[in-house]
Amino acid sequence: MRGLLLVLWVAIFLTACRTGRSGVSPTRKIAPAVLQRDYELYRSILEKHHPGLYWYTSKDSMDAGFAWGQSQLNDSLTEPEFRKVLNYVTARINCGHTTVRSSKAWSKYSDTVRLGKMFPLSMKLWNDTMLVTANLNRNDRILRRGTMITKVNGKTVKELTDTMFRYISTDGYNLTHKYQTLSNRGYFGSLYTTLYGPREKYELEYIDSTGKPALITIPVYNPAADTVGRMAVRPPAKVPRPSKKERKRQQISTIRLLRIDTANHSAMMSLSTFGRGYGLRKFFRQSFRALKENNITHLIVDVRGNGGGSVSNSTLLTKYLADQRFKVGDSLYAITKRSPYYRYIQNHFWNKVFIGFFTRKRKDEKYHFGYFERHYFRPRKNNHFTGKSYIVTGGNSFSATTLFTSALIRQENVIVIGEETGGGAYGNSAWLIPDVTLPGTGVRFRLPLFRLVIDSRTPKDGRGVQPEITSFPSIDAIRRNADFKIETVMELIRKEQALKKENP
Repeated sequence: MRGLLLVLWVAIFLTACRTGRSGVSPTRKIAPAVLQRDYELYRSILEKHHPGLYWYTSKDSMDAGFAWGQSQLNDSLTEPEFRKVLNYVTARINCGHTTVRSSKAWSKYSDTVRLGKMFPLSMKLWNDTMLVTANLNRNDRILRRGTMITKVNGKTVKELTDTMFRYISTDGYNLTHKYQTLSNRGYFGSLYTTLYGPREKYELEYIDSTGKPALITIPVYNPAADTVGRMAVRPPAKVPRPSKKERKRQQISTIRLLRIDTANHSAMMSLSTFGRGYGLRKFFRQSFRALKENNITHLIVDVRGNGGGSVSNSTLLTKYLADQRFKVGDSLYAITKRSPYYRYIQNHFWNKVFIGFFTRKRKDEKYHFGYFERHYFRPRKNNHFTGKSYIVTGGNSFSATTLFTSALIRQENVIVIGEETGGGAYGNSAWLIPDVTLPGTGVRFRLPLFRLVIDSRTPKDGRGVQPEITSFPSIDAIRRNADFKIETVMELIRKEQALKKENP
């Protein structure tokens, strides 16, 4: 008994120590003075370093946003409540690379705590239309995939999106990216809970199977109860754990994949990132060799879910497809290389070294990266693809993916299909993007240091790269769980192949 008590005492002591060190809990309040100091630092760093702070938002409007945020900090707030204020102000910048992140302590807490109750539905939203795409309450036989929702707790879809959009960062005035962000699995429910608070029940108005309006009240999803219920019905089956090599292979296949249809001389390359560490250079080399060996004439490049990454990787892929030389951008510069706030900015020393060595200060007082402003990249000769290419884009196509699409969209044998890219067609603020850590709360935000103008011929209208052939979602496609963009591409390929047979 004494041994058991000793073990319990040690466990309690260690738990108390862990809680004390992290100081994190959902209800812990942060004093107004701490919040205000962090907020003033947040504003000062943005005004000192952000190259696109007033690119799509006037200084008067941005100052009004900063003032609003300051006015919200007169009382104590939890970290999520403070981040909510920062998200609202940050979204006013209209820069998709400038976003707010939780503190490291909060992230660690979130990783270890049991999943709490959550909004049970995932949604697909576009043009004030909202359909159910997934329902965590598996016994619900009414709100199935494709059910149209018209109101949530009395708020229309337009009222919901008008509010939610104010907390989502995007390049310029791009709404496609905001709709797609809300459509990403679980995001709608997460943001809804952040903005409107947790609920035990939700009242939804929807269109029933006969086409008539109907009303239903659904419970919040409780993962703990669901897990217990499933275990009571049937013990979980023991599934052999895949080997480390197999797990890595499975992970890589979700990042990059080439599928070849030799019968139709077509192939589809799916890329969810241009990031480093996924062997993309080798993948591109092997893929384009395989395309040549199999006489592939039609290539689909699916970058709908590609949020960007390394410009070197996106440029390399462009070289395999481009029929003439191309530039990454017309202008690329930072507004400063030193900072009085260096202690809060991740990798500040190395960023300063980079700007000092690779840029030159010009008459406009900006630090220009002349290499990319002047340099033209040439197409690769070895295994260069000369067939018809179809680039599939959407609201999640961002950053380096926008550079890739912009470089090829005017090419005769390339067709861009889908929806506008989430990344800005005219340019963005990105390149070096360190985290800034606010010292009082530990909350972080991403700070792009360079402004990039991709193509100065493009109108600076705050929109993404527009597809040459649009393929929007439809209620029927969502209900069928159909890939409507790929269906559009395949129909084009079939028509072209049929035309060639008729006119060899």
